[in-house]
Amino acid sequence: MASSVMNLSVTTNTTHFCSPHLKQKIPLKLVHHSLNSNLFALSKTPKKIIPYSCVSVSSVHTTKIVIDPSPSPPTFDFKTYMLEKAISVNNALDAAVSLQDPLKIQESMRYSLLAGGKRVRPMLSIAACELFGGHESTAIPSACAVEMIHTMSLMHDDLPCMDNDDLRRGKPTNHKVYGENVAVLAGDAMLALAFHLVATETEGVSSDQVVRVIVELAKAIGAEGLVAGQIVDVCSEGDPNLGLSDLEFIHRSKTAALLEGSVVMGAILGGANEEEVEKLRKYARCIGLLFQVVDDILDVTKSSEELGKTAGKDLVADKTTYPKLIGIEKSKEFADKLNKEAIEQLRGFDSDKAAPLIAMANYIAHRDN
Repeated sequence: MASSVMNLSVTTNTTHFCSPHLKQKIPLKLVHHSLNSNLFALSKTPKKIIPYSCVSVSSVHTTKIVIDPSPSPPTFDFKTYMLEKAISVNNALDAAVSLQDPLKIQESMRYSLLAGGKRVRPMLSIAACELFGGHESTAIPSACAVEMIHTMSLMHDDLPCMDNDDLRRGKPTNHKVYGENVAVLAGDAMLALAFHLVATETEGVSSDQVVRVIVELAKAIGAEGLVAGQIVDVCSEGDPNLGLSDLEFIHRSKTAALLEGSVVMGAILGGANEEEVEKLRKYARCIGLLFQVVDDILDVTKSSEELGKTAGKDLVADKTTYPKLIGIEKSKEFADKLNKEAIEQLRGFDSDKAAPLIAMANYIAHRDN
């Protein structure tokens, strides 16, 4: 059976709202919700498809996605699946952060949260939940939570005290628009809101499952996860003795941990047993490291316009990367190895339900931004 090759290019427009406190326009949709008003109800009713002009759906670009025909049917429409999940997630994110006092912090949160992005982590969480017979509506709060935390990490990573970046997703970084103090506080607010959503909005599962999801999320972003990777990354800049094992620790913690948390949270909510959770955890660790290896390659092979963020900044900062340690070609070979290992973890599961996770691994391996 021949492999299925999909050319994927999804682009949508974004509605803008002109804030009275800013001279420039920011992506915004006037929706007023309360956290006590069941803001995820839209996911439990027939799908509410907001016109593309009213929702910020991420651009998903790749030139070639090859799905292994053995575990995945060749007819799976990854483009449509990604678009549908992006609409669901963007609707829920829009509802979760409404315009209310203090206005400045809400605007800052929405500026970065609704600025686009591939929504890889939310989609992974939903797909993992559905793999085990769970429903999208059950996974949506956790999916939004991981996207909020991911956005928070980008906002803080862009700060002058960290990576000092001026461009994110093709737009000025949050602190360039709102100032460093507001960017820090907006990120903190999203971190708190993420846990609030999981605890108060998750429905259709036991309280034990919700607690396990909260524990998984906290582990992914704390001193054992994202923060651990970030501190080692910051402290090792310019270190000539940094080796492959050190680099892998940084990437597995800083990038892969949240991707792992996204997948495992979805699996828990879907009702996976411990053995199944561990298979999904291994899958997630592979694609998490894969994501960063590809990111390292893109940083030295693509332009800022193609990436939507500043290209070549790792080289300027004298950061240790996979291309720097083992070269471009070896880095590509390592990425291919990780992709195959990830897909191998999904063998034995229902091929139709596993198709989104298989396609996502291939997408991460072949993405060009």
